[in-house]
Amino acid sequence: MSHSNSHVPSYRKHASGQARVTINGRDYYLGRWKSPQSIEKYNQLIGEYLGNGKSANFGHSPQQLTVAMIMADYLKHARAYYGTGKSSEWHRIKAAISPLKDLYASFPATDFGPQQYKAVRQAMIDHDLSRPGINHHMQRVVRMFKWAAAEGMIPASVFETLRLIPGLKSGRTEAPDTEPILPVDQAVVDATLPKLSPIVRDMVRVQLLIGCRPGEVCKLTPGCIDRSKDVWIATIAEHKTKWHGHSRVFAIGPEAQAILLPYMDRGEEEHLFRPVDAMELLREERAAKRTTPKSCGNRRGLKRDRGGLRGKKSKKQPGVCYTTESYRRAIHNGCDKAFPAPEGLTKEQTKQWKSDHRWSPNRLRHTRGTEIRQKFGLEAAQVILGHKNADVTQIYAERDLARAIEIAREVG
Repeated sequence: MSHSNSHVPSYRKHASGQARVTINGRDYYLGRWKSPQSIEKYNQLIGEYLGNGKSANFGHSPQQLTVAMIMADYLKHARAYYGTGKSSEWHRIKAAISPLKDLYASFPATDFGPQQYKAVRQAMIDHDLSRPGINHHMQRVVRMFKWAAAEGMIPASVFETLRLIPGLKSGRTEAPDTEPILPVDQAVVDATLPKLSPIVRDMVRVQLLIGCRPGEVCKLTPGCIDRSKDVWIATIAEHKTKWHGHSRVFAIGPEAQAILLPYMDRGEEEHLFRPVDAMELLREERAAKRTTPKSCGNRRGLKRDRGGLRGKKSKKQPGVCYTTESYRRAIHNGCDKAFPAPEGLTKEQTKQWKSDHRWSPNRLRHTRGTEIRQKFGLEAAQVILGHKNADVTQIYAERDLARAIEIAREVG
């Protein structure tokens, strides 16, 4: 017996003289105590148990497994496989199987078929999810059953049947199609920039120059940027397509370098763009205009709703890293200032005006991609934006990086 880990069920002697092991509350009798056959059987069972990730469902027959049991094991697998980062596929899987849990948690997993699949999909339609979003979610549901079949938990026929069901087609379903993400006009960006804080303004300028995703500009640190050559190379460890086996590497030209340089004088793992720094700049700006004595007014870190020095402490303090959500909100606030709603509008009209005149940071990426495509062609745009297939070889990756350096050197 080679399994000495205390977390592994132990090989024990039963009063009958047989060896036994208890897994998930169930006793497995192995034969005569300390016989070679019992030890071999013990090692087989423990190997299978560990190979199944110490599943709480180990030992159940396929007919005993419910959809909820499959979901619990799959989420555990997905957590270990994809991680729990903000861009992790694990979060999308949790969202995808939520209606499945609501409808079929106690349903036998082996009986899950087209009717149940379509009922789950209809629930997503009823919740006003978009057609592409529903198709992606249902693909994740099918992938869960594929994993369960590969683990021997359910017959492969369950997955084989589900994967034959076609996705929702555009114009042939009541589920709405999403609007394509369009580039944002440079004039609109230029009008918004003065209304942004200096740090968010620099984030926008950098993202527009290098064509990265909003989450990638938020994650930039001095340690992820190689500055040894005329064109800097940034490598992002956590990114949208990491689980596909992609690496996210992009080139930073001279114009973007000039913007980033003042932010490089900090720890290797500290984020370049930080809300706490933006708040400090805002405090300095307010202090320069302040006429009230320092002994009066709110103290730092306190809310204004109580007034004076006895204000209530804020529950949330500025962070050390922008998220895609906080970055987007900062831009939307700038848009509201740059394009104020006309007077006399109703509440709903004002809301619609703001929606029509706001733009989000992911549109900057499309603006840059459109410009690169017009100047250098489609392949160049794919290189700059980091669009790669999972089977791209290292040779192609090197070719893409070289092309990206060449383009960044010219366009900044």
